[in-house]
Amino acid sequence: MQLTAPATGRTDTGSRTRDADGMAVASFILGLLGLLVLNVFLGPIAIVLASVALWRGTSRRGRAYLGLGLGVADLAVLVIAMQMSHTVSWSL
Repeated sequence: MQLTAPATGRTDTGSRTRDADGMAVASFILGLLGLLVLNVFLGPIAIVLASVALWRGTSRRGRAYLGLGLGVADLAVLVIAMQMSHTVSWSL
């Protein structure tokens, strides 16, 4: 009679792909949200999440690439707005 549960490792590629898919969607949402608010924080987070999702082999590559592009756009919008207002931060 076995009293303990067998050890299971995280070798299941299905859960890894599912995690990567979640990261791809999260990067897209955060990148989109970053265009409106907190782009200095949300832009880099979207870039990192999209990169990790692509590295892990997500099945949602389009969302990951959109999240990556939106993260870069967040930072570009921040730089343009800072140049236009001649300050370190910007407001609408």
